[in-house]
Amino acid sequence: MKILIIEDEESLAHPLREYLTSEGHLCEWVSTYLAAEEKIGVYEYDCVLVDIMLPGGSGLDLVDLLKKTQSQAGIIIISAKNALDDKILGLELGADDYLTKPFHLSELNARIKSIQRRRQFAGNREIKFGDIRIVPDSKEVWVHDSEIVLTRKEYDLLMYLVANANRVLSKGAISEHLYGDEIDQANSFDFLYSHMKNLRKKLSEQGCPDYIQTVYGVGYKFAA
Repeated sequence: MKILIIEDEESLAHPLREYLTSEGHLCEWVSTYLAAEEKIGVYEYDCVLVDIMLPGGSGLDLVDLLKKTQSQAGIIIISAKNALDDKILGLELGADDYLTKPFHLSELNARIKSIQRRRQFAGNREIKFGDIRIVPDSKEVWVHDSEIVLTRKEYDLLMYLVANANRVLSKGAISEHLYGDEIDQANSFDFLYSHMKNLRKKLSEQGCPDYIQTVYGVGYKFAA
């Protein structure tokens, strides 16, 4: 998952980013309200972790902004404030969850994965698309009765395509999901073409139909 961490405490943000990255997530981090507002306005994320008390503004206003812009990101408020009023307001604004500091990183990761299951895969622990079966907890991919060994980027690419099945995805959006926001400075998409080619080859070698459709001049669409 691509996650935006909005947290001004470096002593929490750094280990949080390192842990979630080690769990296979791609993380972006900002520490102020204005920086978060800019990121939200330009890029897309699967999940946003937002503190309430930020330099320059309130994290609750960022939750409101995400909802007004119809962001598809899951939202978890992480705050030292344990006030009931803040929890209720945050959830009423549209946050999916509220976690009070201090918390165990493993608990946060479990809540992130739970949000992904609910929002992208109807709560299922196994994902099925045509002849493909994916088990996110173990990162296994199967075609019929054969397990497919994918690199991390190939797995992330497949998950992103399945989560956005039947949508046309731009090359830029796919690249940012795989490599982070800074990839928008790249001069070419050769790395993306290579991942697409390898993913197609590994799936087709097991008899899987080619669900990856090239949309000329735009990007790709994953459809049965």
